[in-house]
Order: sequence, then C-alpha cells, then structure tokens
Amino acid sequence: MRTSLLLFFLSLFSIGSAEAQSFPADWQGKWQGELLWYQGVNEPKKVPMQLNIQPADSGYTWQLSYGEAQSDHRPYSLLPRDTAKGHWVIDEHNGIIIDMYLVGGRLHGAFTVNNVTIVNNYRLEGDTLVAEFYTLSAKPSSTSGEGTEESPTVSSYKVSGFQSARLSRISQ
Repeated sequence: MRTSLLLFFLSLFSIGSAEAQSFPADWQGKWQGELLWYQGVNEPKKVPMQLNIQPADSGYTWQLSYGEAQSDHRPYSLLPRDTAKGHWVIDEHNGIIIDMYLVGGRLHGAFTVNNVTIVNNYRLEGDTLVAEFYTLSAKPSSTSGEGTEESPTVSSYKVSGFQSARLSRISQ
C-alpha cells in the first residue's frame, strides 16, 4: 500500500513539473556560458557562447553568439509552425529555415549541410539551458544486415564531433 501511495504522489509531482515548464516563455532571457567542442579524442576546444531568446513580432529572437566579444553573431528567429504538434522553425534570415520539434520538454532538430548532419537539442534544467550538438557524416560509414525482416539493413554513421554548453541566464 505504501509503495502504491508513493508512486501515486511521485506521478503527481512529475505531472506538475512537466506542466510547470512553458516553452518558449520560460526559456526567455539572455543566456551565457561556455561551449565545449569535442572533435575526435582530443581535449575540447572552449568557446564562449550566448543565446538571447526574446519575444518578437512574429515569434522570438534566437540570437546565438560565439567567441570572445561575440565575434560570431547569428541573429536568427524562432518561429511557430504548429505549436499543438511542437513544430517550430529557426529562420536564419538567409533562405535557410531549420525545422525544430518540441519533444519531451526539449527542442530538437537535425539538418544536413555539405555532407555533414548536425543533430541538436536544447533543454531547460532549472536555471540552466543546456545545448548539445552532434556532428556526423551524412554518408554511412558501414552497412550491415541481410535486408530481411529478421535482419534488416542497418547503416552506421561516423560521429566526428560533439558540442555541449551549459548556459546560465544573465538577464530576462
């Protein structure tokens, strides 16, 4: 009986926690931290990173800055497409629009450019915004399986890089 009650209260807590987070309203603000960029087995390159998310006319700003003195500034926009289905886009204002999807309280996207696929996700952990990017070859490094129901064809891809940033909100 105690176990059942404990599970019941834990489920109520988790439901309440999931509902407490509102995207993108709770993500608004100016975020700052350090991006760790891993390539192969070497030590990570450390790069200052900022993300500014603010309400705008048709959506939100999604302004990324990298480097000392924000030397690499990317003034993108986060725009709603079908929020009931968690579909958003990042508009780079140069003809490139990247689909993003809110799944499990995290914002996910994947795109391919110049034979490299980048998978990214952003998540809010309390007062920290975590950004992660995986870089992999768009072409399989190997293919295995027999192409049957019991042994389907499976393609593997080389992961060549990983980037991770933990950003703290410095202002609303």
